[in-house]
Amino acid sequence: MASNPEFVQYIADQLKEAGIITYRKMFGEYGMYIDGKIFAVICENQLYIKITEAGKKLRPELEEAPPYEGAKNYLLVEDIDDQEALVALVAATCAQLPAPKPKKPKKAKKPAEKT
Repeated sequence: MASNPEFVQYIADQLKEAGIITYRKMFGEYGMYIDGKIFAVICENQLYIKITEAGKKLRPELEEAPPYEGAKNYLLVEDIDDQEALVALVAATCAQLPAPKPKKPKKAKKPAEKT
């Protein structure tokens, strides 16, 4: 079962205090970004946040689980209604994630040679 857009938008709204939140559909589910940095995925209407030392220290009770078969573990956040705790977790996590790699510039296409 794929995540519904209303759930994804609810999570984005809950996190608006953390920074500029965007999301993108990926393989039928969603990747969540803050200021261009991917920090979470939403799969089957569940929020999974990348694991960092700061996140684990802040919320040691959160279960580690893979969001889909074959994925590495993320922190499964089931209490999505506690906005303050959610924002704090995301802020702590994102502070330890590396900045996104700059995109390579697209090469200009060479004009077709006339023969």
